[in-house]
Amino acid sequence: MKYETNLIEGILSKHRRGFAFVKPDDPEIEMGDIFIPPAQLASAMSGDRVLVRLETTEGNFKERGPEGQVVKILSRAVSLVPGTFFRDRGFAWVIPADKKIGERIRVEKKDFNGAKDEDKVVVKLTRWPQRGKSPEGKVMEILSRKGQPGGDVEILIRAFGVEENWPPQVSEEVRTVPKTVREKDLAGRRDLRDQVTFTIDGADAKDLDDAVSLEKTPSGNYLLGVHIADVSHYVREDSPLDLEAFERGCSVYLLNKVIPMLPKALSNGICSLNAGVDRLTLSVTMEIDPRGKVVSHDIFKSVIRTRARMVYDDVSDILEHKDPVLMEAFSELCPYFFLMEELAQILRENRQTKGSINFDFDESEILLDSDGFPVSVDVAQRRTANRLIEEFMLAANETVAEHFRWMELPFVYRVHEKPDADRMAELRTFLSNFGIPLKGSLDNVHPAALNQVLNRVKDTPEENIVGTVMLRSMKKAFYHTTCSGHFGLGMENYCHFTSPIRRYPDLIIHRIIKEALALGMEEERRLDLEARTEAAAAKSSARERRAEELEREVHKLKKAQYMEGLIGEEFDGIISGVARFGLFVQLENTVEGMVPLRSLDDDYYRVEMENYRVVGRHTERIYALGDRVRIRVEEADPITREIFFSILYQIF
Repeated sequence: MKYETNLIEGILSKHRRGFAFVKPDDPEIEMGDIFIPPAQLASAMSGDRVLVRLETTEGNFKERGPEGQVVKILSRAVSLVPGTFFRDRGFAWVIPADKKIGERIRVEKKDFNGAKDEDKVVVKLTRWPQRGKSPEGKVMEILSRKGQPGGDVEILIRAFGVEENWPPQVSEEVRTVPKTVREKDLAGRRDLRDQVTFTIDGADAKDLDDAVSLEKTPSGNYLLGVHIADVSHYVREDSPLDLEAFERGCSVYLLNKVIPMLPKALSNGICSLNAGVDRLTLSVTMEIDPRGKVVSHDIFKSVIRTRARMVYDDVSDILEHKDPVLMEAFSELCPYFFLMEELAQILRENRQTKGSINFDFDESEILLDSDGFPVSVDVAQRRTANRLIEEFMLAANETVAEHFRWMELPFVYRVHEKPDADRMAELRTFLSNFGIPLKGSLDNVHPAALNQVLNRVKDTPEENIVGTVMLRSMKKAFYHTTCSGHFGLGMENYCHFTSPIRRYPDLIIHRIIKEALALGMEEERRLDLEARTEAAAAKSSARERRAEELEREVHKLKKAQYMEGLIGEEFDGIISGVARFGLFVQLENTVEGMVPLRSLDDDYYRVEMENYRVVGRHTERIYALGDRVRIRVEEADPITREIFFSILYQIF
């Protein structure tokens, strides 16, 4: 008996091992992704929209999920493919920069068009893949020559479809944007230029979109001010600047390169809260009691003039070490720093009491030389000042979201749904290997239960692995027009308000806030904004996913380049993943590599995915998630962005 719906449209995603999955277009189809065997792909490639005929009978559908074959390709995802060009006798291969494409593209000599070995190129597909035959193409553009600085990142940018250049109409509009705040811009704004405000950011940051202020009230409460660049004053709705920002969705940060959502004249200029100059802002002030509860708040248009452009490390050195040189240099601001540290601790404890999950992962810090080559890979430090600003931004975002939820206006919220019960069941099984219980119902896991797990492994070798697996067990946060809460933060109300220079949702809700503050909202405008916020939420969620994936691939690239110089070296690591084809091992510097199952040549190992381990058939030796091992670097390939290790021995 066939499954009742046997023809389904969807997007195909191909695996490097030849098979693929199709995600149905119709959200009401709840069967999950459809497995497509290699022989049933026709000529489909990753990203293509296809028509699939289900081949799974009702019996084995329940066992292994839906399976089908591609019967028609409805639309092609790509015709131009960026990749690396390799000569091979009388022809060449282009290895796509996008791993999801999977197939190498064959190029005949007549179609080289000047390309040389290891150049970064763009090929146009002239023949799609057929059974047993690779796709073919011709070189249309040479992005960079072999070894040319920046070419390795540029090809990834092209592969992900991220636009670096500005349309002519945007460049024309930028020329009309004022370089300084004018007197007429101050109408209707609260003047905070005499108030002590300052920014705290990374040393390399140029787009400073948030400033803070703090004072103690006579009652002993804290009056926290978070002042955000009023980008919407300069980016008018439906202008070329606005349409381009909507399309980009967010800024993309690629180590030493930034692809901004807005041109630098705005992001680094008139919208950046640079020290000592007037800047237009949208402010939220919060009166917070000693228990961390916001007892009152105010949201208003303002103008500020920040006293200083502070750096995370400097403020952290003052707070952590009371550095005498820095304390003398910033003597006027030091009392504010210490008061802010006091409040941040109160806010953090209150947030965690309410159930906010305390993820604290090791993130990579990759330093590049002037040619863009990695000279070091290490764990990035999140210090006191970083955490301080994070707490203040969380408080502002929650306060603004709650305010506008009660106003019932169209809005864009940041949503993080509760995890699925089956993923929590997998997490509970994984944690049992460490002797750690996961308390509560799997259908309704409370964030506090997950925090108990993280607290139990804090400062142990397993901390990062447990946190990573837990994060993978959760759903991804996204933007939506319904305020349905943020599970990870333990908040009923949450939005992104604090970064309108680099995130479009922040920009559109700034417009809504200002309209609500000024005149209220007519029904026609409300309906218009409902459509705009829905479009912004969908587009920004997709663009955020693209940016995160691109940023992740650039990190993989630079880590592979770095480890290429360490082939043959030995390191200690921890098993961070188990797959059917091998183990993943993460080193202390955050680099992760694959140990192929075939390289474990002292026995035949079977994979027990449900137990996150592999077991030797004869020796019964076990390699499990979280085990510490000594590895040797065997291979590092910047083209495929893959790193391979071999295990020398386990560390007990």
